[in-house]
Amino acid sequence: MNYQLINLKVFGDTRGSLISIEGRNNIPFDIKRVYYIYDTTPGIARGKHAHTDLEQIIVCVNGSCKFLLDDGIRKEIVELSRPDLGLYIGKNMWREMFDFSHGCVLMVLANKHYDENEYIRDYDKFLKEIIT
Repeated sequence: MNYQLINLKVFGDTRGSLISIEGRNNIPFDIKRVYYIYDTTPGIARGKHAHTDLEQIIVCVNGSCKFLLDDGIRKEIVELSRPDLGLYIGKNMWREMFDFSHGCVLMVLANKHYDENEYIRDYDKFLKEIIT
């Protein structure tokens, strides 16, 4: 499956903690876009799409949530609940985010600018494109 968990190095002392994020250093691509998801509605899933040409690192900077990751053959659930753990999701991976805790904040780093044309939002279409 085209995903990986990435441990982010924490620097800190009695004053607190800091995590530095740098493209092509601890992130495996140049960062072109950053966005975050917050104030999610309880019981509502998000995502439900794949990308044909986008790579992302997702960090749960506060709270927790789960990801259903699907490569068209296998499905796995990954939980994010630490700000020092990034979830790399590569191309052609279906993802659904669910079970958001109260106050959950997800920060997403992407290797490309937003392009609606490279989203696959229909699961059946996703499966057809993966097979061909």
